[in-house]
Amino acid sequence: MTPFQRTLLCPAALLAVVLFPSCKPAAAPQESPAKPSPSATPAATTAPAAPAAPAAPAAADANAPASAAPELKDPVATVNGEQITKAQLDEAFRAAVEASGVKADDLSADQKLNGYRQILDELIMDKLVAKAAAGEVVSDEEVNAEIAKLKKQFPTEDAFQAQLKEAGQTPEKLTTALRTMLQQQRWMQSQIKDTDSVGDADAQKFYESNTEEFKNPETVKASHILFMVNKDDSDEVVKQKEAAAKAALARAKKGEDFNNLAKELSEEPGAKESGGDLGFFSKDRMVPEFAEAAFSQKPGEIAGPVKTQFGWHVIKVTEKKPAGTVPFEEVKDQIAAYLKSTKQREAVQGILKNLKDSAKIDSTLPPAN
Repeated sequence: MTPFQRTLLCPAALLAVVLFPSCKPAAAPQESPAKPSPSATPAATTAPAAPAAPAAPAAADANAPASAAPELKDPVATVNGEQITKAQLDEAFRAAVEASGVKADDLSADQKLNGYRQILDELIMDKLVAKAAAGEVVSDEEVNAEIAKLKKQFPTEDAFQAQLKEAGQTPEKLTTALRTMLQQQRWMQSQIKDTDSVGDADAQKFYESNTEEFKNPETVKASHILFMVNKDDSDEVVKQKEAAAKAALARAKKGEDFNNLAKELSEEPGAKESGGDLGFFSKDRMVPEFAEAAFSQKPGEIAGPVKTQFGWHVIKVTEKKPAGTVPFEEVKDQIAAYLKSTKQREAVQGILKNLKDSAKIDSTLPPAN
């Protein structure tokens, strides 16, 4: 989904996400996805996550017969006397389906109807929040700052304008949608003020109730020199790489700087920059042969050659950390931030529920079975 679709589809549906992204505290600093290879390059930094869009209708079952869209009455709903038209629902539904990568023609009638119901709920909530927030004042400077943030997601101004056109939007519609979103954010923040207080005792209670979340496995810090072997390489090539690894091991044991050797000899992508440094890792992060060799060494020892599916490794362990529990003081701030955002999300959901419960809403969509 493009930034414009995210912004223009249902501002109120994005509100809780825009205000309070969900993020559980990083209980264990060493925790990470399992089993990157020892030859993996350092992970690239990731771009900030964009606000989540309303979920698209569920993907079609491969065996489900395709069907025409359900016949919709116009208007599809009224919210406190204000109409939501069939055209508005169709446009929002189309955008959600396109963003999901699913073809609308491949959806069954039931899937389409369920999708319409979900999107209509978002449109209803958008109307309710927009009405409640209409009195909030947002300056042109604030709107322009949001537009500037969007433009930073594109390499050039021309690319930005092309995406705007492709999304079927105009600068005027984008400005209006952003102003509405900022109004809603400001109004919601005023409603949840003072609902998110978190004290040290709250954080301590969470910590003590979730001790498993804060346990760290044993970790080691190591560097390696890799001589890569492909699965189709001949036995002769494998032996040549092993001999090169043995020669590197001998130079390292004679006292040559290990990182400089890795920069000179290692065939790992990025080794010239990293010097073969893998940082700290737990045993399950590495392939078994590499892990066994690394965890059996003492700091300062050099082992090898070790054969894995990636080739021959010479390994130097520089530091070890025993398994244990992260002290409360190290994660107190993370826990407090997590608890605060949880309280904020709960407050937002409560406010949205109250808005809906107190509204007069009439829908012409067939009810769910």
